[in-house]
Amino acid sequence: MPSKVSCLYLLTVVCWASALWYLSVSRSSSSYVGQLNIPLRKAAKGNKNGTFSNIRTRPLNPHDFDYLINEAKKCESEPPFLVILISTTHKEFDARQAIRETWGDESTFPDVRVVTLFLLGRSTDGVLNEMVEQESQIFHDIVVEDFIDSYHNLTLKTLMGMRWVATFCSKAQYVLKTDSDIFVNMENLIYNLLKPTTKPRRRYFTGYVINGGPIRDMRSKWYMPRDLYPESKYPPFCSGTGYIFSADVAELIYKTSLHTRLLHLEDVYVGVCLRKLSIHPFQNSGFNHWKMAYSLCRYRRVVTVHQISPEEMHRIWNDMTSKKHLKC
Repeated sequence: MPSKVSCLYLLTVVCWASALWYLSVSRSSSSYVGQLNIPLRKAAKGNKNGTFSNIRTRPLNPHDFDYLINEAKKCESEPPFLVILISTTHKEFDARQAIRETWGDESTFPDVRVVTLFLLGRSTDGVLNEMVEQESQIFHDIVVEDFIDSYHNLTLKTLMGMRWVATFCSKAQYVLKTDSDIFVNMENLIYNLLKPTTKPRRRYFTGYVINGGPIRDMRSKWYMPRDLYPESKYPPFCSGTGYIFSADVAELIYKTSLHTRLLHLEDVYVGVCLRKLSIHPFQNSGFNHWKMAYSLCRYRRVVTVHQISPEEMHRIWNDMTSKKHLKC
């Protein structure tokens, strides 16, 4: 008959094994809980990317999400002049296709290299994940990280784009971050604003600058709890519908975010990171964060327009490209 010590030892081993099994199957690293979707983070791992190896303090927001779909070689052959990062959701296939066929077409300007990428998290619907995987295999313009794709996780989606540029496309000159319901006047953006023949800017950030404060009404889509952001004013920030920055800023924001408390309002959070970096966003009236009735001459003057359907995108693009000879 085994001794009491042997039995106690065996019981301890069984209990530890059971606990470890429970933790391994129940603890999710990319699930978000609570009203503000505060992430349950993964245990610290060794640094996967030498780009950020000089960060020595423990990160507040490690952004330790694996790529589920990646296009790591997009910039290998030639550094692009412009990287376009488009925040989208799994069901917006029509919008993505409209962008591919209009302003997001990488081959539109033969003298300027453009890279277009759609940013997503992971859907809770396995069928949608499979559909996006198939779409990625056809077009090779989708990047997905292993966090739940939701409105409250838009900040993670933008940081994923910053991380991707800093890691895989650091020699690009400029980055446009925008949404899938935005029409972009690419000719105006590239030749009038960014000007490929001029010296590239550094620490540059521009868009529709907003100076505002937190909304404390819990019924609002933009509700900000006082305990999450106690200040009465936000730093100046650019509307998340569309903003441009020099590629060096991508790594600066990403590194800063690792030590900056996460906020669910993506554009506000980027503004908080810019304030820490002492980078001041420039106001540009060409960036519109609202719906604007179509007029050929009016749309020639803008950079972005909000709330454009896939059908409208095709109509506007076809009209603007077929009437370049007309003067306003």
